[in-house]
This record gives sequence, C-alpha cells and structure tokens, in this order.
Amino acid sequence: MEIINLSAQNSILGRFVSEIRDVNIQGDRMRFRKNLERIGEIMAYEISKTLDYKEQDIQTPLGVAPSFLHTDPIVIGTILRAGLGFHHGFLNYFDYAENAFVSAYRKYRENHQSFHVSIEYIASPRLEGKVLLLTDPMLATGGSMELSYHALLTKGSPKHIHIATVIASQEAIDYCKEKFPDSNTTIWAAAIDPTLNEESYIVPGLGDAGDLAYGEKDS
Repeated sequence: MEIINLSAQNSILGRFVSEIRDVNIQGDRMRFRKNLERIGEIMAYEISKTLDYKEQDIQTPLGVAPSFLHTDPIVIGTILRAGLGFHHGFLNYFDYAENAFVSAYRKYRENHQSFHVSIEYIASPRLEGKVLLLTDPMLATGGSMELSYHALLTKGSPKHIHIATVIASQEAIDYCKEKFPDSNTTIWAAAIDPTLNEESYIVPGLGDAGDLAYGEKDS
C-alpha cells in the first residue's frame, strides 16, 4: 500500500491547509468550504497522474492533435456531511465521474464519552472494475472509512481504491494499512498528524470539519 503525504513537498497546498487549521481564519465558513474544495482539486490532479491513459487524435480547426485521455471509469465516494465541500473539489476536475455517498457518523452512547460508527444511508453506482476515490476531510481513527468501504463493496469490487483525506492521524494510517487491500489501495493526505485525543479527534488537527463547514449540530 502506498501512503502519499503531500505536505512532504512544499506547494500552494500548504496555504490552504494552514487556513483551515487557523482559528483566526477557519471561523469564516465560506472560506473553510472553499479551501476544502481547493484541496480536493489539488488531490484530484495528483491522482489523475496514476490513471491509465490512451492516445487519441483530436480534430482542431487547423489539423489533428494527438492527446492522451484517461480510460479509467471513476466513482467519487464521499462520507457525509463534512466531505461535501471536499467532494466538490474532486468533481470539479473529474466532472464526468459517477458519485457515491455514505452517511457514516459517530453515534454516542448515553455517557456521551464513547461512541460507535453508524451507517444508515448509501447511494452508489456499480463499482466493479472502476477506480474508487473515497474522500473524507478527516481520517481520525479509520473506522468510518473502513465501514464505508465495506458498505460500498455491496456494489462490486473496484479496480483501485484511493483514500483521500485532508488531515489523517498516524493511527488511522496504520489502521487502514491493516484493513484495506494492500495491492490496490493508495492513501493520499495533505497532512499526517501524530496523535488523537481522548475524544478521538486529531491533534493538532483542526477541530470538527463538519461543524466548521456547515455549522454546529445539535448533539
């Protein structure tokens, strides 16, 4: 399994990640959502380099231009709700892609200190032989990603799985390496943070991405 940490190389991506982390900027919900979208676009471009391509001749007004166009059918699968803005960035670049959505959320127990991940909704095309981009801004424990993946497997086995996240914990990276097939999975992260706190939030992280993008929810 390949783990690609895009922050290992300096680029404009670092600015967008720093702004969604910065408590003095992240309170601007419109900017927060836009930065998630921008990060999704950058990741879509990077992932596009790994696809299969075929040469095609394109007729221009003045002649014929050889072009290389990718041949892989793509499905963008997103975990609701924080993933919506991130998803939109991928869709801006893979505008012809099919789309899948999974509602995976933390369902807290009565003590409000422990939780399990619950999935109550899935909408997906067939995945057999296609490239699946599984997107979620925060990869904290890896549990939601694993459950979403297994839910989507009811729609067929993808050719390749790209897990795309803005910020991952090292714990989640290690977890996904154990739970996802090694031969056809790639993990893309804009940043990898070292730890989780007692509530399973990434540290230093950025807080609750869903609340920052769409407003606080009534728990």
